[in-house]
Amino acid sequence: MRDFAQLLERLLFSPGRNTKIALLRAYFKARPDPERGFALAAIAGKLDFPGAKPATLRALAEARTDPELFALSYDFVGDLAETIALIWPNPASTAPPDLPEVISLLRTAKRDAIPALIGGWLDVSDASTRIALIKLIAGGLRVGASLRLAKLALAEMGGVDVNEIEEVWHSLEPPYTDFFGWLEGKGPRPDSAQKPVFRPVMLAHPIEDKDLEALDWSAHRAEWKWDGIRVQLVATTEQKRLYTRTADDISHVFPEILEAMRFSAVLDGELLVIRDGEVGTFSHLQQRLNRKTVSAAMLRDYPAAVRLYDILFDGEKDLRPLPFDERRTHLEAFFAREHPARMDLSPLITFDAHHELAALRAGAREAAIEGLMIKRADSPYLAGRPKGYWWKWKRDPLSLDAVLMYAQRGHGKRSSYYSDYTFGVWQGEELVPVGKAYSGYTDAELAFLDKWIRNHTIARFGPVREVEKQLVFEVGFDAAQLSSRHKSGIALRFPRILRLRPDKPAAEADRLETVRALVEDNSK
Repeated sequence: MRDFAQLLERLLFSPGRNTKIALLRAYFKARPDPERGFALAAIAGKLDFPGAKPATLRALAEARTDPELFALSYDFVGDLAETIALIWPNPASTAPPDLPEVISLLRTAKRDAIPALIGGWLDVSDASTRIALIKLIAGGLRVGASLRLAKLALAEMGGVDVNEIEEVWHSLEPPYTDFFGWLEGKGPRPDSAQKPVFRPVMLAHPIEDKDLEALDWSAHRAEWKWDGIRVQLVATTEQKRLYTRTADDISHVFPEILEAMRFSAVLDGELLVIRDGEVGTFSHLQQRLNRKTVSAAMLRDYPAAVRLYDILFDGEKDLRPLPFDERRTHLEAFFAREHPARMDLSPLITFDAHHELAALRAGAREAAIEGLMIKRADSPYLAGRPKGYWWKWKRDPLSLDAVLMYAQRGHGKRSSYYSDYTFGVWQGEELVPVGKAYSGYTDAELAFLDKWIRNHTIARFGPVREVEKQLVFEVGFDAAQLSSRHKSGIALRFPRILRLRPDKPAAEADRLETVRALVEDNSK
């Protein structure tokens, strides 16, 4: 654990991207199997220990220290791992376990034996190792090292293109012994053939005014940006899967889509609720998401379908190097040949000038569409967000003036700041919460807000502070939706802070009736 702990500590205190890549490369090259594989799995978020949760760690700390002191310390520090690591009694000598041992025992131990295991490890570890151990167990390392950085480090280590790693990544399982063997020239490249593996999706950049003026519009194609979730359909002759754009397997929640995948291809599309040819709202789709099982009533009331954008593979033929126009021709031919149920093609929009698209975009909200996609006709299908190929031209956000009600400490680099804000609008003489935002402000505004919150706190609830109802935000959001989780009965989709309004009295903030008027019509 010491080497893994040192890696995390160095990553946390090394702000430079290239420095982080160098640290990761050195660690992966120096450490043996399976340790380095488990470290990679931790960075990738691929480790889960059902018997060891944050509540277990908190109970351990409260048992070993004064619970009141722990609560005060956690409130001040704001990070569970750091709080426990610093407050835990220091050992007379240290002999921490190694990383593979920790993972093996957490996976095999009975649930009631896990607290004693963790306590024993903490008793023989220094503060740095304790932090690493707790972060490993709780999940979410938060050291500024993404899986993408780790893949770049591995590509440098193995002298391969990072896209080669992306191609095989989703067919791999921890601790990745064969994968490291390939990178070190000791074995073949992992084979993903005939496995329903996810391929990294191609993403778009938000379009800006300067882009609108600079684009050669005759060399671009336009289509609607539908308001669902981006999915990838992967079907081989043996297996099939439905993935989100972040590679989460949601096949079990949408069995009707899997049943319709009677082909061999990899397709890119938008998952929607479509009833009688009408596209439902995103709220409708949310009824089907994040569920372990789906009932017959859900299948009946919220039938899913996929509107297809692109084709990556037709059978075993890789179409990604082809330009967009050629892939579109292949997609249309595939659709005409297969006639897949619960699927249709996202139509291309004909236009002569971008002002015609601007007019269409202006009506996107009324049509329950998120905006437009602009794609270069000659663009290959590339992983990630390459510049100059695809653009997203989303509808303008809605906004309202809301009052800050509660503030919570952030995580990682923000753990010392109150950076997560709950805001509300007026219902009669009472403020009711409608959302939470933790983005949209500058570093200077964060410093101002943190100081203001500390000076205007009227109650504390662990890491959360209730503040005087004085400060107004202008909050941007994509849509308002009915929600039983909020006292107001409404929740905002993708809320973010547009600007602070210290000039505006809290009494002049928006009222709940105003927000209700913006709620999507979910009755259709």
